[in-house]
Amino acid sequence: MPISRALFTFRKQLVGGLLALLLSVPGQGAFAQEPDVRVPNFWDPKAVHDRPTSIPDRIQFLAIDRYPPFVFRDPQGRLTGFNVDLARALCQELGSSCALRLKLFDVLIKALDEEEGDAIIAGLSRNRPGAGQLNFTEDYLKLPARFVVLTDDLESFDEQALGGRKIAVEAGSRFEAFAERFFPDAETVDFETAQDARDALKAGEVDAHFGDGLSLSFWLPSEAAENCCSFAGGPWLEPGYFDEGMAIATRADDPERAAALTYALRQLHQKGIYRELYLRYFPQSFY
Repeated sequence: MPISRALFTFRKQLVGGLLALLLSVPGQGAFAQEPDVRVPNFWDPKAVHDRPTSIPDRIQFLAIDRYPPFVFRDPQGRLTGFNVDLARALCQELGSSCALRLKLFDVLIKALDEEEGDAIIAGLSRNRPGAGQLNFTEDYLKLPARFVVLTDDLESFDEQALGGRKIAVEAGSRFEAFAERFFPDAETVDFETAQDARDALKAGEVDAHFGDGLSLSFWLPSEAAENCCSFAGGPWLEPGYFDEGMAIATRADDPERAAALTYALRQLHQKGIYRELYLRYFPQSFY
C-alpha cells in the first residue's frame, strides 16, 4: 500500500561510540558545504509571522548531559551539542539572556514545575506521563526511519518493490512492527539489537536494514561499517509509528514563552541559521 514519505520521529538511543565519531568527523565545528546535503524544512517558507509582543527577558533551559550529538562534552570538557547551540541561537534571536541547567531526564518535568528552569530542551515526548499539560513549541527536528543497503546494491534496490527481499530489523522495535505491516511481501528478519541487524547486512545475509535514520547516519561513515553501505530511498512517515518530533516544552501557565520560542525557531530557519546548525552536528544528513 502507498505510504506518505516525509520527515518524522524522534528516537533517543544512539549507537555506541557516537560521541567519538562526531568529534572525529573532519570539519565538524565548521559548516558543511556539500550542495547535495538534504537539510530538513519543517516550516512554510511563505508564511509570515509577526514578532510576539511578549518576549522573555531571560530563558533558563533544562537539558540532560551525555546525550550526543544534542548535548555532550568536548575534549576540553566544555558543554556543546545541537541543543546547546540551538538554545543559544534562540536567545540571540529573541534578545533574551540565556542559561542552561543540566538535570536527570526523569526529573525534568518536576524541575520545570518547581521553576528551576523555564523550558525543557531534551527531546521530551508529548506522550510522557506528566507532559500532557505542558506547552510545546512546533517541532524543531524529526528523525526519520531509513533503509540502508550494500552500496553495490544501491541502484537495484527499490523500496516500493520489496517482494522476496530480506529486511533486517531490531526485534520488538517500531521498525519491525512497521515493516511487518507495510512490507508484507518482504521477509522481515528480526535481530536482538540494531547493531546485529546492521552486521547481518554488512555480511550480505539480508538485502536491507530498516532502522533509525539518525543512528545510521553516524554508523555509515564509521569504522564499524567499513564503507559497506548507503542510505536507500527516502525518509518514511506513518502516524502511530514515526510521527513524533523534538520540541521545546514550557509550563502550562507560560504559553507566551512557547509562542516566542516557536517564532524564534521559524526565524532561525528563514535566516539559514538552523541549516548551519544542522550541518554542523549532522555531517551526513539522515533525510
